[in-house]
Amino acid sequence: MTTALPLPRTLAGSGLNTVRRHPLLVVLLAMVLVFQLKTGSFLDAGNLRGIALDAATLAIVAVPLALLVISGYLDLSVGSTLALGGLVAGWLAGQQHQSPVVAVLGALVVGAAVGAVNGVLCCYLGLSAFIVTLGMLTAVRGLAQQLFPLPLSSFGTGFAWLGGSRVAGIDAPVFLAGLVLVAGALFLALTPGGRHVFAIGVNREAAYLSGINVRRTPFALFVVTGVAAALAGAIKASVLDSAVAGTSGAGFELTVLTAVLLGGVALTGGSGSVFGVLLGVLFLGSLQNGLTLLDVPTFWQQMAQGTALVAGAALAYFGPRATR
Repeated sequence: MTTALPLPRTLAGSGLNTVRRHPLLVVLLAMVLVFQLKTGSFLDAGNLRGIALDAATLAIVAVPLALLVISGYLDLSVGSTLALGGLVAGWLAGQQHQSPVVAVLGALVVGAAVGAVNGVLCCYLGLSAFIVTLGMLTAVRGLAQQLFPLPLSSFGTGFAWLGGSRVAGIDAPVFLAGLVLVAGALFLALTPGGRHVFAIGVNREAAYLSGINVRRTPFALFVVTGVAAALAGAIKASVLDSAVAGTSGAGFELTVLTAVLLGGVALTGGSGSVFGVLLGVLFLGSLQNGLTLLDVPTFWQQMAQGTALVAGAALAYFGPRATR
């Protein structure tokens, strides 16, 4: 008779442990409740679909960036890489009349090239990731403006499939984001590479002495992050059927970094989870959507996002200490 009680107790304990590890979950649920009470339409199916679509590209980039940050590095060039990837994909699909597959592959190659440059400079030459990727943020944006000085548009119905179609009843961008989230979680939890990511972030020298290749793993993460940013750019170009070198992806690097930090990933490396990143992405998507529904002016929305970045940094710093 005593065996009937452990399951509820175990579930309750697991739930409390989840809340302690991810305090943002409580904040997110409270915010959703407030927005629903204030608007009456926040939880409508159409609105939730809009949040998911807006958050999809953010999630696609946030997962590999989180892995990179866990390993002790940083990439601030993802916004410019997103812009360049979207422009290349749109140019190939619209101006060069290439198939959507070729257009997307072209964007991914460009993203991989940007990530490889970042990886070589940071992982093999030992330069500061902050300085290198901050410089690449400007350099890649300048390259995009040089290559595509005029806005691009009209990429064709075939290319529109990437952002406007459905896979198994799910919007294609959301489906791709789900694949990235699952792949990232499985990589961290079940593969030696995932354990190496944490080990390098915790103590690079100790990881090296343990036989871990402390250069190859973060280099690969730089490349994957670049590819993800370019894919996000191609999706955005498909959804909007346009791309502008000067404005596409502007400020995206701060938004995705905010999601990563809100998700509990330590900026100093060594800790974090894909579930936390998902919470960070959903928090930012819900926050922006709810404020828009309430007709909050844009500058207040920007202040809210900036405050969220500071809150994310605080959570990343104090969260691990609170759970010890």
